[in-house]
This record gives sequence, structure tokens and C-alpha cells, in this order.
Amino acid sequence: MMLFKSIQRMTATAGLLAGLLASTAAYAETNLVVGYQQIVGPFVAAIADGRFDAAAKEVGYTIDWRQFSSAGDITTALASGDVPIGVLGSTGTAAAATRGVELQLFWILDNIGKSEALVARDGSGIETPADLKGKKVAVPFVSTSHFHLLVGMSKVWNVDPREVEILNLKPPQIVAAWQRGDIDAAYVWPPALSEILKTGKAISDSEVIGAASVPTFDGLVVDKAWAAENPKLMEAFTKVLAESYADYNANKAKWTVDSPEVQGIVKLIGGDGPSTVEALGLLSFPNADEQASDTWLGGGATRALSESAKFLVEQKQIGKSLDDYAPFVNADFAAAAAK
Repeated sequence: MMLFKSIQRMTATAGLLAGLLASTAAYAETNLVVGYQQIVGPFVAAIADGRFDAAAKEVGYTIDWRQFSSAGDITTALASGDVPIGVLGSTGTAAAATRGVELQLFWILDNIGKSEALVARDGSGIETPADLKGKKVAVPFVSTSHFHLLVGMSKVWNVDPREVEILNLKPPQIVAAWQRGDIDAAYVWPPALSEILKTGKAISDSEVIGAASVPTFDGLVVDKAWAAENPKLMEAFTKVLAESYADYNANKAKWTVDSPEVQGIVKLIGGDGPSTVEALGLLSFPNADEQASDTWLGGGATRALSESAKFLVEQKQIGKSLDDYAPFVNADFAAAAAK
């Protein structure tokens, strides 16, 4: 009987010890929340195939991936501390930084490039941007398209915006107005862009305007203090970004409608194979060495944020812009990943 009780106590102790060890293991990893949006690219493919999760696990982190419907929602989550890493466009990043969110842009997800374009409707009489004078041009206000339309007019084409009737229409409204013949041109992104190109032609795009002025882009930002406190995760995270971008740029022909990469993107953010492949083709994805160069995180992104902020002030979305946006851009992680 005593032997039986001793065995019981030993078994119970072993069970308790095993439970404690299991509990310790379960809570050993740090949870990281990453906010993303419905934007195609190597970043999303690497989420879908588990590369980020595997790299994070190796350095003691688990990632909670959360999809957000807007940049505003991600900005709020960043400001509250709920989401240390998130996806923001260039105008959204400029707005958040100006409003006091302590963030740093550390990766350019994509150069918007040809995925946003100025299209002239067939029969409108518009052959070049100079022909916009006296015409009706639709664009969603306070968007990257709106930003580049105005930058194109004032700094690239020498067209006075006051001589153009610029209409504030959302993408679906642009398509409807286009089909009715109510507008002569529009600056917009897919799927509206794809629709209006059926009866129109692109006369400029954000790749051209960005090269002549400042680019518009989508990027990854991180809470500044969090990044400083979690260097191993930032290193591992950025390394996956660098590898996935290098893989895409070297093998983009393999990213077909039925490829695992494209299907992974579709599964994660919706859409279909053909539209995803089309969207990928309109964007450009800088490799790690380009990320760290003066074109992007080494200087270009800072200039873009500054110009975007000035634009937001003009549109009365923020009170005033900051003198310097360099503290909100960090090229170190990309530079390390490029080595």
C-alpha cells in the first residue's frame, strides 16, 4: 500500500512537472501582431507559404497575422501599440508620422509604378497630358493617384490644375462615369484601371511621374521602440523579405495563374489567379540592395514622405507638415539583409 502511494505521488509529481514544462514552452515565444492589407506581392506570398512564421519561430516569436481594410485602421492600431508592424502607403505613412505615431518605414513593399495610371478615353481628344486643359479628369481625392496627378501637372507636364476640371470620384464611380461618357480621363488603379483601359489609353503613370519627381509606394512600418527592443526578430523578418523579393525578381515568369505563389496570395487576400498575375505585372518590387539605396530608404522615401505630407496639408488632411521625415525611415535592416 505504501509502495502504491509512493508511486502515485511520483506519478503526480512527474505529471505536474511535465505540465509546468509544457506551460513554460507554450509561453516561451513572444507574440507579434502584424497588420497587412489586400496588396499583392512577394510579401503576401511569404505569409501564405509560412516562411515568415518559420523564421520568427527560430528566434522565439509567433506571428498573429491580421488583415485590415484600410490604412487608417492600421495607423490606429500602430498608435495604440496593438500592432508593432503594419502595411501603409506613402501618403498614409506621411500622415501617421506627422500626427505623432512613432514609426519607422523599413521596407518598400512595392513601387506603385504602372499600377496607377492616367487614362484618356477614346474620342476625348487627349493624346498627351498637355491636352488635359479644359477637360474633365476624375480621381479619388487624397489618394496616391490624386497626389501623382497633381504632381504630374505642376512639376512634370506644366499644366495648371486650375485649367482642368478635376472631379472627386471613387473607382466604381469612375467606371460608371466613364461608361456614360461623362469624363474625358481618369487617374486610378485596378480593377477600375483595367476596365477603363478597354476603351482608353494610358498617357502617363506613376512610374513615369515617380521617376521625374517622387515615387508613391506601399511599405512596411514598425513601432520605433519595438524595433529597437526586438532586433533578432527584425533581422529575421527582413531576411525573409529580402529572400522572397530576390526570388520573385529572378523567377517572376514562374508566378503564373496556377503557381503556388499566386494561389497563396489569392487564398490569403482574395481575387483570382488572372487578376493577381496582372496586378503583379504592374508593380515593381525593389530587392534589398535597392531598398537601402538612395532611391528608396537611403533618401528617396524621405523625400517622398515630405512631398506627400505637403500634399496632405494642401488637401487639409493634416494641419502642417514636419521639417524632416528622415527619423521615420530606417534603411539599416534592409542594408543588413542585402549583405
